[in-house]
Amino acid sequence: MTTPHSAPLPYGTPGAPRVAVRGEARLEVDPEIAHLGISISARGTDRRTTLDDLTRRNNHTLELLRSYGQAIEKIETGSFTITPQLNDKGRHERVHAYHGHVHHTATVTDFTTLGELVTRLSENDLIRINGPWWSLRPDSPAHREARQKAVREAVQRAREYADALGSRLVALVELADTGAENTLPTAPAGPPAAPGGMMRSGFGGAPPTPPPTLDLEPRRQTVHAHVNARFTMTPPTL
Repeated sequence: MTTPHSAPLPYGTPGAPRVAVRGEARLEVDPEIAHLGISISARGTDRRTTLDDLTRRNNHTLELLRSYGQAIEKIETGSFTITPQLNDKGRHERVHAYHGHVHHTATVTDFTTLGELVTRLSENDLIRINGPWWSLRPDSPAHREARQKAVREAVQRAREYADALGSRLVALVELADTGAENTLPTAPAGPPAAPGGMMRSGFGGAPPTPPPTLDLEPRRQTVHAHVNARFTMTPPTL
């Protein structure tokens, strides 16, 4: 009676033993882009006046951002709200004031202009700046470099194990990507919010003297890569 052909043993055979290793890589590289969160506000007792103020401030902010040309890769609007505030006193629902907000995210690629941009934005009335949040692009060469380095480290580790047994590697059986991720070195999950502020200095009017430019240092990014690899090797000399 014949038996069905058995699958290869997961740990090899005495004649073709396997070695399983893990390759790791960790790189620290300069960021490629920075994100700024820009929140514009307006408040008034009349809905139309509040909306007009918010529109004027929003247009001025967008014009300022667009004046930086290619240094700003893109501008995205995240939300817009205009909310009535009811008077807490009295038995009837009466609107005490209206609050308007619009939020943008600007992606900056030229870090030499970032400090000046943040300062100029902060001059304007009722605007809040969060950031910058530094990051790499999803297709950054740093991710590929980290993955390749992890593979080379796995091969080197497997060779060292084989050499310790008087063997040599014969073939690669499996290479599994256990995930590569880009994280900030000291930040929690998600972009950290830098302190923002609301300025009241005459929106739209030129300041009498140029404001000081903030000196912003880009935060280095950490790129991780991990792979699991299995190799066959020649029988060891025991």
